[in-house]
Amino acid sequence: MGRILETELYPPVKAFLIGQGYDVKAEVGAADLVACRGDADPVIVELKTGFSLSLFHQAIARQSMTDAVYVAVARGTGRRFQQALKSNLMLARRLGLGVITVRLSDGFVEIHLDPAPYAPRKSKLRRDRLLKEFSRRVGDPNVGGSTRVSLVTAYRQDAIRCAEHLEANGPSRGADVAKATGVGRATRMMTDDHYGWFERVARGVYALSPKGRESLKCRVEDTDRI
Repeated sequence: MGRILETELYPPVKAFLIGQGYDVKAEVGAADLVACRGDADPVIVELKTGFSLSLFHQAIARQSMTDAVYVAVARGTGRRFQQALKSNLMLARRLGLGVITVRLSDGFVEIHLDPAPYAPRKSKLRRDRLLKEFSRRVGDPNVGGSTRVSLVTAYRQDAIRCAEHLEANGPSRGADVAKATGVGRATRMMTDDHYGWFERVARGVYALSPKGRESLKCRVEDTDRI
């Protein structure tokens, strides 16, 4: 398939809107497509072969003229396009924009989203989790914007305290670890063994695993370098 041109999107979108009773004209002012019907606000459609930041910039600029602004892109195939469509629908919804796709093989036009004011729904559960993690985390051990690194969470900090206690005191009862470290969930954490640092040596008694000792060693070496 050859290179797609933005002009290929115009005829099917125009035909679709005419079918909805609109009078349609291209390149009116800065808009790719303008459609009018009676006394209703004009509809503006910005055409692009695919989703891009510049497409959304253009569409946002058109909102100074009307609330009925759509972005229209060529419809792709496969999982990659479906993921892109899903992500960009979320963005368009937050920006109050509509989204149209055009299947160029047969001119099929589909409206996936109409423009509407966006009022985000707040999740009290997620907010509480965020604040709980914030309050439990000791200090500020991470660097904002980090990727592909192990982030230090409050859970990890608690696990480190448990591991350090076992390293210093040897195999210990979960209740003793909890009391000494102040980590109330110490027994549960060592039982779950999320990081592979702990091993149960007797009923209710835990020791540091070889991986746990190595992790603490690496942590100390990293601290020394700093």
